[in-house]
Amino acid sequence: MKRVALLGATGSIGRQAIEIVEAHPELELCAVASGSTPLDDVDAPLKQVGGDVVELLERARPDVVLNAIVGFAGIHATLWAVENEVPLALANKESLVAGGELVGGRGTIIPVDSEHSALYQCLEGRAPEQVHTLVVTGSGGPFRGRTRDELRDVTPEQALAHPTWRMGPKITVDSATLANKGLEVIEAHFLFGIPYDRIEVAIQPTSIVHSLVRFRDGATLAHLGYPDMRVPISYALTYPERAATPLAPLDLTELTLEFRAPDTETFPMLALAREAGERAGTAPCAYNAANEVAVAAFLDGRLPFLAIPEVVGETLAAVDGAPARDLDDLLEADREARELAERSLAAV
Repeated sequence: MKRVALLGATGSIGRQAIEIVEAHPELELCAVASGSTPLDDVDAPLKQVGGDVVELLERARPDVVLNAIVGFAGIHATLWAVENEVPLALANKESLVAGGELVGGRGTIIPVDSEHSALYQCLEGRAPEQVHTLVVTGSGGPFRGRTRDELRDVTPEQALAHPTWRMGPKITVDSATLANKGLEVIEAHFLFGIPYDRIEVAIQPTSIVHSLVRFRDGATLAHLGYPDMRVPISYALTYPERAATPLAPLDLTELTLEFRAPDTETFPMLALAREAGERAGTAPCAYNAANEVAVAAFLDGRLPFLAIPEVVGETLAAVDGAPARDLDDLLEADREARELAERSLAAV
C-alpha cells in the first residue's frame, strides 16, 4: 500500500488525483489539504484547510507527496519532501522554478506536468550527455496566431477559454501568455540538468505530442496521448508500475500532427523566462513572483493582458538575482519581487 499526501486537493489536479487513488487499491490517501475550500467530501484520516502543510506532512509521514498547490506557496511542501527523501509527485512547477538549486537535483521528483512527465518517460534515466535537445510542446493557448493589436482588449474570460486543456485560472492565463512554457523551460533545466540552449519550445496545437527528446545519435523519441491529466498523475503516483487508466487508446488514424515555432514577439513571456533562467540565482524566483502578481491583477481587471510581460520585465530589470543560500533568502527574494511588481502595477 502506498500512502499519498495530496496537497491542493480541491483544484483540477487534486480532484483527478482523488479519482486515480480511488481507482487503485494499492493507493490510499493518508492526508489531504486545501487552501480554503472545505474537504467534507474527501475521505482521508488527516484533513486540513489552510494552515501549515509542513505540520500536516510531519504528522502523516506519507510514502509520496503530490504537491498540487498553486504558485510559490508550494515551496514549503516541496522542500519538505526533498529534505526528508520522500518521493515527490510535482504538479507545482513554481516551487522548482523559484527554488532552483535548493530543490533541483535533490530527492526523487516525478513531474506531473504533462510535458515533463513526457520528457521523464522518454529519457528513462539516460545521462544528460546522451541528449541533444529537449523539446517542450504547448498548444499555444487561446490566442495562438493573434497579433499584438488583436490582444489589446482581451478579457479574462477570453484568456480562460483554453482550446484543449481544462485547468485552474492562473495556469490557463499562463498558457495564454506563454509564461507557462517559460516556467516549463526553467523546470526542465532543473529536473533534467540540460542547459537552456538545448531546451526548445514547439507549438503543437492539438496537444497530442506532449514533448520530445532528440538524442545525440539522431533519434527522436516523442510521447503521444490524448490531453488528459489523469495519465501523468497516475504515472507519478503508481511509478514504476504504470497502472491502468480508463482512457481509450490513441487512434492513430485520426491524428494530424502539426508543429510551429512560438511567437516570442507577440508573447514575450517565454523570452523573459529564458533570460531569468540564464541569469540563474533568484532571477527565476523573481520572474515567477512578478508573474503571479501580474496575472492576479489581470484576472481582477486591474491590468491589461499585454501589460503582464511589462510588469515582469520591469521587475526582472530591478532585482539583483543573487543566489539563495536557504529558504529565508528565497522568501525574501520572492517578497522583494512582489513588492517591485506591485509598484509596476501602480505605474501602468
